[in-house]
Amino acid sequence: MMNKIYKKNEVTFAVVMIIIYVIGTFAAEAITATIGMVKLVPAIFHASLTAVMVGWIKHNGLKDKYGLVIPRYNLKYVWFYIPLFIVAYSGLAAGTEIRYSLPETVFYVISMWCVGFLEEIIFRGFLFVGMARSNLRSAIIVSSITFGIGHIVNLLSGQPLFETIIQILFAIAVGFTLVILFYKGRSLIPCIIFHGLNNSLSAIEKTNTEAAEIFSMSEAQFEIVFVFIVIFVLAIYGIFIMKKLNCSERKKWN
Repeated sequence: MMNKIYKKNEVTFAVVMIIIYVIGTFAAEAITATIGMVKLVPAIFHASLTAVMVGWIKHNGLKDKYGLVIPRYNLKYVWFYIPLFIVAYSGLAAGTEIRYSLPETVFYVISMWCVGFLEEIIFRGFLFVGMARSNLRSAIIVSSITFGIGHIVNLLSGQPLFETIIQILFAIAVGFTLVILFYKGRSLIPCIIFHGLNNSLSAIEKTNTEAAEIFSMSEAQFEIVFVFIVIFVLAIYGIFIMKKLNCSERKKWN
């Protein structure tokens, strides 16, 4: 079934995978809420879907096409990743806090690393590559915005509107940066590592309310300042890698 949809239209395949991922994640979170064990069901769902996707990609010989390979540019450029790590660790600026039990923390980390892989392979992989064959600019824009707008589903789990909007803006900025990094380097591995690390560290970050108190701000002020600093850093970083980073193989997407 997966092969049939994929061969018919790659973008349609990407949309189907987005729907499966979003609905599955929402259902898993809802079930977990009734069980009371943080991230137990999401960890199982995300790990299972990750295993299916990795197996399917490997079976069909698509690892190179979707960037599941080491970067092909000179590794002296690894220092270019410093801004990404600054963003990933920025949530720890206000300190750390152990909010979950050890099993829950393990489930949380597993779920978040798998989410990092799934969102990268779906949005930067399937969707971007499928669209880039015909229109690179549209592929970059749609991949970035779709990734950001996808976070609107958090409203369904009771997240406040303002916080969701901030999260969407953050995700669009991150999405744009990562799709440029993938396009220029032809490897999704750095994107997956950043995404997984950024997600999993939230397990030990202080809440925005606590962080805002430390910096003597309201929660809304803190979130606005934080997201615009991140957007600024990523915008500069995105422009930099567009000019400086080039893969040794500049083939068209196929």
